[in-house]
Amino acid sequence: MSEVISGADINILTPDDFPECPEVEEDGNTFEANAVKKAVYISKCTGMTAIADDSGLEVCALNGAPGVFSARYAGESADDRDNCEKLLHEMRDIPDVERKARFVCCITVASGDNVKSFFGYVEGKIGTVLRGKTGFGYDPLFYPEGHSRTFAEMSDDEKNALSHRGKALSKLRDYLKEEGLV
Repeated sequence: MSEVISGADINILTPDDFPECPEVEEDGNTFEANAVKKAVYISKCTGMTAIADDSGLEVCALNGAPGVFSARYAGESADDRDNCEKLLHEMRDIPDVERKARFVCCITVASGDNVKSFFGYVEGKIGTVLRGKTGFGYDPLFYPEGHSRTFAEMSDDEKNALSHRGKALSKLRDYLKEEGLV
């Protein structure tokens, strides 16, 4: 987020700064529905402009799963390793040519009745074993298109240059500049 507002006179607050605003349940059917719900709720609760996101992994051979359930694919109390292990299990018989996937990020900015969403995608494929030590989530399994290393084998700078979140943030930054907000 800091790269979006670099040089601007803006303070970033988090939901923790507003204990009167309860946590928003992510119960939407799409990444955009979840991001919009969070941004609109926080904006209304605080009276301020709010930015929220939702993101996850969509695997073609699994009809888009884990999708909006990416963080809890192996259950509500699952961690990243549990989710990766479940994904590997679900894909155990899927050949390499059918392991296409993409990361999706939707970032929404809400201010009053003005709500705008921005998407970022990165295409790739799912590996057959966990590789790499950096990143989080499905990074040890995800090979971005045209690369022979997983996100978890890349530096933060390398990953950010390719990532779905980086692409969505870039669109948000352009919008904020166009609107004269940064």
